[in-house]
Amino acid sequence: MDDRSGSVLVLTNPLDVTADAVLRVLGERRVPVVRLDPGTDLHTGASLIATYRTGAQRGTLRTASRELDLTDVRSVWVRRASPYEGPSELDGQDRRFAASQSLWATGGILASLPHAHYVNHPWANRAAEHKPAQLAAAQSCGLTVPDTVITNRADEAREFVAAQAAGAVYKPLWNTPYSVDGQPHAVWVREVDPAEITDAVSVCPHLFQAKVPKVFDARVTAVGDRLFGLRIDSPDLDWRRRQNRMRCTPIDVPEPVARSIDAYLGQFRLVFGAFDFAVTASGAWYFLECNPNGQWAWQPTETTTTIAHSLADQLQKGRDA
Repeated sequence: MDDRSGSVLVLTNPLDVTADAVLRVLGERRVPVVRLDPGTDLHTGASLIATYRTGAQRGTLRTASRELDLTDVRSVWVRRASPYEGPSELDGQDRRFAASQSLWATGGILASLPHAHYVNHPWANRAAEHKPAQLAAAQSCGLTVPDTVITNRADEAREFVAAQAAGAVYKPLWNTPYSVDGQPHAVWVREVDPAEITDAVSVCPHLFQAKVPKVFDARVTAVGDRLFGLRIDSPDLDWRRRQNRMRCTPIDVPEPVARSIDAYLGQFRLVFGAFDFAVTASGAWYFLECNPNGQWAWQPTETTTTIAHSLADQLQKGRDA
């Protein structure tokens, strides 16, 4: 039986199986949990109220099964909530207005709970999602990064790509939904040739990066001060493209890399981070990116189970423990 007071508030969509793995652990520990998808649940019966007075802040969340005093929330897990899109019965600008008001009201309330421990705080997540900020932070924390250029000038992009002895890759700066002939289409990391680069680059900044002569990829899942390293052997440049063809084995994280990851988390005020590296034959770990809200339940069962327990530890302890 958990002897600490307060519920854990989990913000995610109802189909999030990754969250389910942690909720099972919290359930076994008898930690009270409230699950909410704020972008949709507040249109289907849930309600939220917050009051602010000099010297006092109060709030109540009501769902179909629970009534939660927001000052009694010990932790908030910001997972994969649905976007704020407004009630489906509204159209056009009315729906956009309702969606915007929901984002700024509900998002602001749930990001400002006075005694809660956030994993991660939504504003920290947002700050840490920008790839240029990631590269700058990685450099300042002592991680090795591939030579990179972000530009909307085709001539500069061609010059950079042509100068890379081992080749270069293009990667999107954000996972923007994209479709081809009405079908969802993922934009993967791919090799790029200078001759491919046209003036179409001018429509928006593009990220080009030196191709790392890697032997394998590495994923490091960080939960607080615990690191879970995984070696990924894949025939693809971007292992995410065909995960059924990759092989995963646990791997130790070199101490210098571990220290830099700790510094990186501190710089962005993150509790959780999913770090991706490319590792060369000489043992150099090149930082590629860090997803502050990355998926992890695809990893080997033993690793997934340990990560789930580590996240449950964070959520159970709360902020002041």
